[in-house]
Amino acid sequence: MASSRVFSSSFHPYPHRRNTSSFVWRKDQGGDIRADQYSSMMMTTTKTKRKSKSPSSPTPLPQSNIIEKVCKFWASGNCVKGDCCRFLHSWCRGDEVSFLANLQGHKKAVTGIALPSSGAKLYSSSNDGTLRLWDCHTGQCSRVINLGSQVGSLINDGTWVFVGMPNLVKPCLALYYLTAFREEAWNTEKSNNAEFSLNGPVAVGQVNSMIVANGMLLAGTQSGQILAWKGSSDETNPFQPVQSLTGHARAVVCLAFGGNRLFSASLDRTIKMWDLDTLQCIATLNGHSDAVMSLVYWENYLLSCSLDGTIKIWATTGEGKIEVTYTHDEGHGVLALNGITLPGKTDAEHKHILFSSCNDNTVRIYELPSFEEKGRLFARQEVRTIQKGPGGLLLTGDGTGLTTVWKMNA
Repeated sequence: MASSRVFSSSFHPYPHRRNTSSFVWRKDQGGDIRADQYSSMMMTTTKTKRKSKSPSSPTPLPQSNIIEKVCKFWASGNCVKGDCCRFLHSWCRGDEVSFLANLQGHKKAVTGIALPSSGAKLYSSSNDGTLRLWDCHTGQCSRVINLGSQVGSLINDGTWVFVGMPNLVKPCLALYYLTAFREEAWNTEKSNNAEFSLNGPVAVGQVNSMIVANGMLLAGTQSGQILAWKGSSDETNPFQPVQSLTGHARAVVCLAFGGNRLFSASLDRTIKMWDLDTLQCIATLNGHSDAVMSLVYWENYLLSCSLDGTIKIWATTGEGKIEVTYTHDEGHGVLALNGITLPGKTDAEHKHILFSSCNDNTVRIYELPSFEEKGRLFARQEVRTIQKGPGGLLLTGDGTGLTTVWKMNA
């Protein structure tokens, strides 16, 4: 567990106000980024050099012999091979990111991470059926809430936290349980509870993804439906069911929005585009040959990843259609994407960093638009949750239940 010294200044997410930075996809002066501009750029990989501790130390292995996998003995603190070990003795490679702390406690995979703007708490959810609240000053777990069922997703919007579970969404300003059949308010700070009903659809299975857009809460479910609720000023029932968006043949696993459009990714290998005013499907994007796992919307670009091992960049054509403008081949199934913009002295000097989690237990770090690899993060099991925080913080949750806090280097 991290010490208070580590967290005292760099980890507190909201010392003054909520971070409002957004992803920005940098364009050339000539306009949209074209596929031929990508293909002319070569991806490079920076290898971490190992140095001997002293002149009497054994000769380190050549870099070509080092396997890009974390040494399990080093991870447990008892590797005796030192610099001669064929495996990595680090949780990251490259100069872009530094390790800050591990938050340990969940017994199964982390499914979501949220940093609400109302205080110094970090929330994490897991397939072990718990929600954990972490003190951002100390890194200590301050509360464990047993939800009684696997948590499929967790997000926040301002002071609100939303927890997705089988046939439930739990929106809360203190934590509201919003289900297809009932909704009850749960205040994480106070003991008093309130209960009220919600007229909703039939059971839809696990809630895999959620997003707040255009004044609505939208939830992607195992059934392939997307459920929508509209926020209201009614204190007894602040979320009114609006509509069920149907069209996907299999589970919806990710939602993104931009340009007054909602994008949904599904195990049915498609991405659907919805008008947020009418909640009607206006396009189906085909291009991936396996399940589409994650989406990121950056200005006028949509990034998608899939178990087919590719990341695709979609852009609007002159005819108003959305088409693939570039495909990056990872060589492994891609599970999650997220991005962060590192400010420079001028707009032209901003760095746009994409994080791509693969099913080989690594997170690749790319600088866009070149897709030059800048480093990697390593985990014991697959990372399915990547969340950015203010001040250059990055948080990842892996299959063992570990949440890791990283810091982007200036």
